[in-house]
Amino acid sequence: MKHLFVGAFLLYVVSIFAQPPINYYQPAYNKSDSLLRKALQGIIDNHTIVSYDGLYNVYTTSDNTADNKVWDMYSYCSWTHHNKTCGNYTKVCDCYNREHSVPQSWFNKKSPMVSDAFHVYPTDGKVNNQRGNYPFGECSGGTILDNKAKGRVGSSTFSGYSGTVFEPVDEYKGDFARTYFYMATRYAKVEPEPNPLKPLPRCEEWGNKVFSYDNLGLTNYAVNLFLKWHRQDPVSPKEVTRNNAIYAHQDNRNPFIDYPELAEYIWGTKKSLSWNPTSLDEDPNFQYFVYPNPVSDILYVHVDTTKNVQYVLYSVDKKVLASGVFDSNWSIDVRALQSGMYVLQIYVEGVSYSYKVLVNSN
Repeated sequence: MKHLFVGAFLLYVVSIFAQPPINYYQPAYNKSDSLLRKALQGIIDNHTIVSYDGLYNVYTTSDNTADNKVWDMYSYCSWTHHNKTCGNYTKVCDCYNREHSVPQSWFNKKSPMVSDAFHVYPTDGKVNNQRGNYPFGECSGGTILDNKAKGRVGSSTFSGYSGTVFEPVDEYKGDFARTYFYMATRYAKVEPEPNPLKPLPRCEEWGNKVFSYDNLGLTNYAVNLFLKWHRQDPVSPKEVTRNNAIYAHQDNRNPFIDYPELAEYIWGTKKSLSWNPTSLDEDPNFQYFVYPNPVSDILYVHVDTTKNVQYVLYSVDKKVLASGVFDSNWSIDVRALQSGMYVLQIYVEGVSYSYKVLVNSN
């Protein structure tokens, strides 16, 4: 087991203060293929619109590093929130701005896509400019701006497209894949159009080499590329934190972070099957125990599962105090904590539990 204390553990942060209702995804249960995508679209559409400038406020919780800096997936630069926003730039690390992972020119800068935080990420301005409106892809060699930049531009080597692409670094390829699955679901074409006088540009109509009427909103190229990235780079606690933070602002979620297997049911190996998740809350065979409570030194946790289990310990004012991944030694050292009430969050493959813990320090 890992004991990771303040300043070194936010990779495992899972916010318990922006969890969805228990039955949030119930309308999608027992659906498959296009009906599953349509049901998910009905759950996550009509979200609360954040203003474009308001995205910087969202980033303070959705894209925040362990040392309270901007989490930039496109560079190694260090940004303080709200400081050095672009603005002018001549090189990497001059300033940061907002990067549309789905380029806004594809949907004519229309709302609500233009400020949907799920696909608009904080990024270095120079790298953002380099990415431009190139589709994501894989390339051999390519151009990297400098040693502070992440990602490269080059000719596609992935089957189905031979044009210029932007290839992100490996550690975030799954993040971007699930972003595109979200966009192909949230902005799926619906019949009848809810507002025919002001129809929303649907992803099937965005053109380019990524979105289409084929394969439930995506081209063959996009399906194959993003499923590859999705499988190779599974959901990280960073994404879970981001999902919860954006939910607190937009009142909708990315289903492919909560339930990564949904991508397989819509585009992948399980297309012919109905999706019927069993959350741990609904599983009578699932049990977990936290003891002793109150505790003064070592808190023990038992979770009756063979799945990967992560934990986060919070103060009541939402500060993260400890986090880690349980292995064979399921315990948390709380001797450094002051007496008081704390909240333990247990996270198992998209399902989370919270448990109040009383610490009596000696």
